[in-house]
Amino acid sequence: MSFLVNQDGYYGEFGGAYVPEILHKCVEELQNTYLKVLQSEDFKQEFDQLLRDYVGRPSPLYYARRLSEKYGCKLYLKREDLNHTGAHKINNTIGQILLARRMGKHRIIAETGAGQHGVATATVCALMNMECIVYMGKTDVERQHINVEKMKMLGATVIPVTSGNMTLKDATNEAIRDWCCHPADTYYIIGSTVGPHPYPDMVARLQSVISEEIKKQLMEKEGRDCPDYLIACVGGGSNAAGTIYHYIDDSRVQIVLAEAGGKGIDTGMTAATIALGKMGIIHGARTYVIQNEDGQIEEPYSISAGLDYPGIGPMHANLAVQKRAIVLAVNDDEAIRAAYELTKLEGIIPALESAHALGALEKLTFKPKDVVVLTVSGRGDKDIETYLELINN
Repeated sequence: MSFLVNQDGYYGEFGGAYVPEILHKCVEELQNTYLKVLQSEDFKQEFDQLLRDYVGRPSPLYYARRLSEKYGCKLYLKREDLNHTGAHKINNTIGQILLARRMGKHRIIAETGAGQHGVATATVCALMNMECIVYMGKTDVERQHINVEKMKMLGATVIPVTSGNMTLKDATNEAIRDWCCHPADTYYIIGSTVGPHPYPDMVARLQSVISEEIKKQLMEKEGRDCPDYLIACVGGGSNAAGTIYHYIDDSRVQIVLAEAGGKGIDTGMTAATIALGKMGIIHGARTYVIQNEDGQIEEPYSISAGLDYPGIGPMHANLAVQKRAIVLAVNDDEAIRAAYELTKLEGIIPALESAHALGALEKLTFKPKDVVVLTVSGRGDKDIETYLELINN
């Protein structure tokens, strides 16, 4: 049995493509095209060259000596924060913009929460000279205004969304509405392993460069190509999917996913979808969704704009159900504490999203010989104001 997607676009009972009739043709076209393009030699060559010369890959696998001492293991950090634009998001947007170009699409739309995917999309649209429209919840526009300014500087139109909680879910709703109105010339770059098939699989494949590099880098550093533990944060789940992709069926590796506990999973102020979610359909996929008794989606909450999502990628929902992954809810205060710890011990300021992965360390028990790889999915520049606000209060 494999934990990767099957030919019908499902991970176990999760996934599929539940889309309005008007988008059926677009999604079907994508399903019929994406693998041919991604597996073609000319795509691979152009993608690899841009990842190397534009993004700055491979990203380092850094041995965190002081953190290792504290947690009693050999802890390596996969430094996605060092990529161009400051996060893992650029790996995926480069791949999807190359696909969009090959499909003859000229107008690009995207949704964003923390703004990292929006910046990465605006960046590749500037690179490829394409029109770019980014939907972002008004709440997130306010708490991530530096990223908003970056997107505008890159030539993107940023549309603040004022429905619902005015966060990531609402931005995604608006992006899907836009796509319904402009199906012929528009390509929707989804930033995570969510949405209708083939998006979860496509994004995971484009992000799998992370685990591909971890294999080679561990071989050099440890003389073995697999760690004992892989740790990543999950909202929609793209950095986690990339981190685990080449290890997903390798039972020697324990996968640990850190989701956003918010103020606590029993407080109603949380985005811990795997802990609380029930089966439902969100943004075109069947997966776990935080919902009330009537099946209405509940508004999630997290201090981290990138994890503030009431669903979860179908790949990760399946890993949780099959007990292939340990899923830990990390609360706001635990994430903040972990972020300051990394900053003080290793001189690395992580994004609030990555801080949740770091917050999982104190919930696990390691042996001294355990090799642990934790993905620092983004850098903390965008979150400095939030960090300062919290520490000063």
